[in-house]
Amino acid sequence: MDMSSREIRMPLSEVVAVLQDLNEFVVSLDRLGSRQAAGTADEYTVGKFIADWDVARRLARARGVISVALDAQLSEEDNAEIDALCDQGHFYGTDSVISPSTDQSG
Repeated sequence: MDMSSREIRMPLSEVVAVLQDLNEFVVSLDRLGSRQAAGTADEYTVGKFIADWDVARRLARARGVISVALDAQLSEEDNAEIDALCDQGHFYGTDSVISPSTDQSG
């Protein structure tokens, strides 16, 4: 499937809600990274942010919004191809991904 010329339409309110969540996460994680570099935050602080800000649920919702639009506008074959591409991602906790804290090559 040639994805470069395809367009997907989504309700503006849904796009704005997803962008708001993503912006909060990007800015907050950047600030947490700066605090970690300065020594004023640790892994517990990051974990607390993820739990308190309901990051997993909010990211799952964003994924769902996009998936609904794709499902409604693309063929089953196109959606299966996209699912296969997404399954090729790098996922924390899998054997094929080395945790930065255990990588001793640096």
